[in-house]
Amino acid sequence: MGLSIKKEDTVVVLTGSEAGKKGRVIRVIPKKACAIVENTNMIKKHMKPNKQYKQGGIIEKEAPIDLSKLMLICPRCSKPTRIGNQILDGGKKIRLCKKCKEVID
Repeated sequence: MGLSIKKEDTVVVLTGSEAGKKGRVIRVIPKKACAIVENTNMIKKHMKPNKQYKQGGIIEKEAPIDLSKLMLICPRCSKPTRIGNQILDGGKKIRLCKKCKEVID
């Protein structure tokens, strides 16, 4: 399965309590078909003190969101859009905006 959303893309959340929020993709998890988006789907996690969290306690962090609930925002036309794929003559695969027909990569 080819992923249409990659790390550092700007996306908008389509459904759920976070609907309408925009953010940058921090990480994509292909096996689960989900992504972690900056400042969306925040959860509270109880952490024991360790090297990373000296104090421990309750921290807030982003939880994964299913890729089907995200839509890419085109960097050219700044609108949420579906993504088309095209294979060039050299065999390179590129992503295209379905609205403005511009190359995303």
